[in-house]
Parts: sequence; C-alpha cells; structure tokens
Amino acid sequence: MSIDKDIHQTKFRNGYNKAMVNILFTNNWLLEKIKTFVKTEDITPQQYNILRILRGAGTPLSTLQIRARMLDKMSDTSRIVDRLIAKGLVRKEISTKDKRLVDISISDQGNELLIKLDTREGELDKILHNLNEEDAELLSQLLDKLRNHQ
Repeated sequence: MSIDKDIHQTKFRNGYNKAMVNILFTNNWLLEKIKTFVKTEDITPQQYNILRILRGAGTPLSTLQIRARMLDKMSDTSRIVDRLIAKGLVRKEISTKDKRLVDISISDQGNELLIKLDTREGELDKILHNLNEEDAELLSQLLDKLRNHQ
C-alpha cells in the first residue's frame, strides 16, 4: 500500500509534507509491530530498549545516561527502571563514585530475557521484509541525512 491509500488522503501540500506524514505513520506502524514482539515477554518497547542499553553498556549506568541513549527521549526513565526492578530484570545500587547517584545494571534474569528475545530477532527483521538489505541501508542513510539537516 501507499501512504495515500493507508490514510485515505490523496492531496498533500507538497512532497515534504507527504514524506513527513509517511514517516510519522510508518513510525507508529513499526512501533505496533515491536510492541507485539516484546509483549510475549510482558515488557514494553521502552523497557526492551533500556535492557538492551544496559546489556550493551557492560557497566552500570545512571538514569540520566540511560535516558541519553534511549530511542524515545520522552520516556519517564525512572518510572520505567522502577518497573524493570519490580520484575527483577534490573538492579539499582548506590553509585560507588558518587553517593548521590544510583547505578542501574541488568540482572541475570534481564540478560536471560534478552537472550530469549535474541533467538527471535529474525521476526524483527521480517517486519522490513519488503526491503532488501541494500534498500534498508539506503533508507537508513536517508533518515540519517534527514536528521543531520538541522
């Protein structure tokens, strides 16, 4: 389908407007697919993002460091971390460097959950099945170019 048919709109102010609408629509479509993927493990896309950030960091991070790396900058990082703590997926400890801060690290249970999801990453790749690898790389380059315009 095309954005015209998906949202039942044939006229756009110009190509820029159509592209912007298409990016926003596609973002929401993609987010719904990711929600379905992580829902099987009773986590949200934001929680999944934090778990991957913590695993990738390899060392504990503050909530400010986590927020800076998140895909969704509008997320309430502290609240999401608290929910991950309640699920046993992350740990919170007083920072050894600065007693006023807390360090967040992924727990063994959090690592196990990510390993389980890692075995299903092909499902995420299939979301973009209409693109070949070259198309996906070009799309990524165009999106980078868009953000670097400002």
